[in-house]
Amino acid sequence: MKKKFTLAVLTILAIFLLTACGGKKSGDITVDITKLCDDLKATVTSGDLIIANENNLAATYFFEMDKLEESIAALNSGANACEVAIVKCKDSDYVSEVQDLFKGRVQNQSNLFADYNAAEVSKLDAAIIKSAGNYVVFCVTDDTAKAEEVLKKAGF
Repeated sequence: MKKKFTLAVLTILAIFLLTACGGKKSGDITVDITKLCDDLKATVTSGDLIIANENNLAATYFFEMDKLEESIAALNSGANACEVAIVKCKDSDYVSEVQDLFKGRVQNQSNLFADYNAAEVSKLDAAIIKSAGNYVVFCVTDDTAKAEEVLKKAGF
């Protein structure tokens, strides 16, 4: 009887320990999107990126703005393909739709740049689209490896 009790206690203890080692759930991430945007902008060396207002953000990416809790985008002048956009969706159901909108942006920009600045298409081919929790990040940069490091530190 004592062995069964000890075994049961050890089993319960092991279960608690294993769940405690699980770390954060993907929904537990918190990101300062302005700081992350600035950090990702620093990976762009070809031209300046300008922070877009909400109207430009909605028109550029076709977001349903009422489904976003926070958003920021830094856009280029049109001379190069580099840009950064970060959104926090109000609901996790909108995350995949935002990812699809970013993929559509990559395709549209690739078609556009193929006609007048084909060298930029390779940047678009390496575009980063990542999500963590309700956050989605889109980044087209000159230094994809550095941008990946920035995103890893931020929890993506």
